[in-house]
Amino acid sequence: MAKNKKVKITLVKSLIGTTEKQRRVAKALGLTKKDQTVEHENSATIMGMVQSIPHLLSVAE
Repeated sequence: MAKNKKVKITLVKSLIGTTEKQRRVAKALGLTKKDQTVEHENSATIMGMVQSIPHLLSVAE
């Protein structure tokens, strides 16, 4: 069984001035503070969330 790759997601910009929807997406990813990094499995759900706020995030595999 192959393991899913992990992706590291970092919040590079502040959530101040963003819409409520963008803040909820960041919180659902586990990001609450600037420069905070979380690690998630590389799935379609996670990547869809990342694509909804790409201007706020940095993604590394």
